[in-house]
Amino acid sequence: MTVPPSSLKALQRRQFLKYSGLFAASGLAAMAFDQPFTRAASGNQKMVVILLRGAMDGLNAVVPYREREYYEARPSIAIPEPGQPNGLVNLDGQFGLHPALAALKPLWDARQLALIHASGSPDGTRSHFDAQDYLESGTPGFKSTNTGWMNRLLAQLPRGASTQAVNLGETTPRILAGPAPTSNVRAGKTGLPQMAIDREPIQAVFDQMYQGNSLLGRVYQEGRRSRELLQQGLNQEMMEASRGAPVPDYLATNTANLVKLLTGPTQTQLLVLSLGGWDTHVNQGNHGGQFARRLKPLGNGMAQMARSLGSTFNETVVVVMSEFGRTVSENGNGGTDHGHGNLMMVMGGGIKGGKVYGDWRGLAAEDLYQGRDLPVTTDFRDVLAPLLGAHFQLGDNALSQIFPNYRVARPVTLR
Repeated sequence: MTVPPSSLKALQRRQFLKYSGLFAASGLAAMAFDQPFTRAASGNQKMVVILLRGAMDGLNAVVPYREREYYEARPSIAIPEPGQPNGLVNLDGQFGLHPALAALKPLWDARQLALIHASGSPDGTRSHFDAQDYLESGTPGFKSTNTGWMNRLLAQLPRGASTQAVNLGETTPRILAGPAPTSNVRAGKTGLPQMAIDREPIQAVFDQMYQGNSLLGRVYQEGRRSRELLQQGLNQEMMEASRGAPVPDYLATNTANLVKLLTGPTQTQLLVLSLGGWDTHVNQGNHGGQFARRLKPLGNGMAQMARSLGSTFNETVVVVMSEFGRTVSENGNGGTDHGHGNLMMVMGGGIKGGKVYGDWRGLAAEDLYQGRDLPVTTDFRDVLAPLLGAHFQLGDNALSQIFPNYRVARPVTLR
């Protein structure tokens, strides 16, 4: 049964904090819910797009740790400064990597990883589904577009094998939808992790232990009801926002298969992978916790991919995107809500990395979008269009087919 939004709203902040806190004291905490030229003659250019479905919190992935507003806005989920216990990995004296992404630091040092902050879609929607569609269609604000920008890219490349463009998933995502033929490779699904208390035999034991009307019994029962509501409501939203995508562990445990697609006989040039579980409304965590458990396999998988590709890495670009960011301020449940501007990551052997790109304006209230979010100061197409042009040697005519009715405003030159 799906709980209506009105039932979720009934979980007032005071009650949630009270019950989750006392529930934790008894060892049963309602805890975290644990994307006119032709192609170069070599024909070896590869592109991987990793879509982080659910709105990844870019502000905690790459942190502007010099700004006091960051720590004021996020008293329980902020990451300590570099040099502090469990602190950030310093990048440039202004920004730092979440420690769970430490595996990416060597790529940054080698100038093979670029970060674009305060980037994303200019459309202001806070709907996961609309925002994902706009990111994948490449036409923000226009829902009538029925093809994806990667399918339109494929149409501009010399025709290859039927596995020239592959989605790791059961159904073709919008980003690859269109007349150019693509293939799907079924991805494993792990779902969202469960706590021991979610297992029926263990629940039965605790139900019997705390069935009375004592204070501890009432706290247990209230805490259990709260967790059930959150699982049915917020976890349901996270699963829907992920659109069936596996959690990031899939990347870390299947890197070898991805590399085989890019380097083996399949002749794969374009590869799409969706990773879910980023809708962190509750118990997001700081250096540890739910968000860190999503970031670590993402960073480890990206680093392993770069190593395993060998010389092919020089001909590959990997783009990591999410539909929008999160609120600058944490909410009353130790999480963050739907925001606007976010972080893009671009990795590859031939990119101009080792730099945080974009127009970073700071976290002062007057610089935020609607007073609460990072603004989008870099349109995601200002990153992708120049990147595609340089990587696949495509001219303006081809790029205008890939991103119709758009003129690049502030090009981010990564190659």
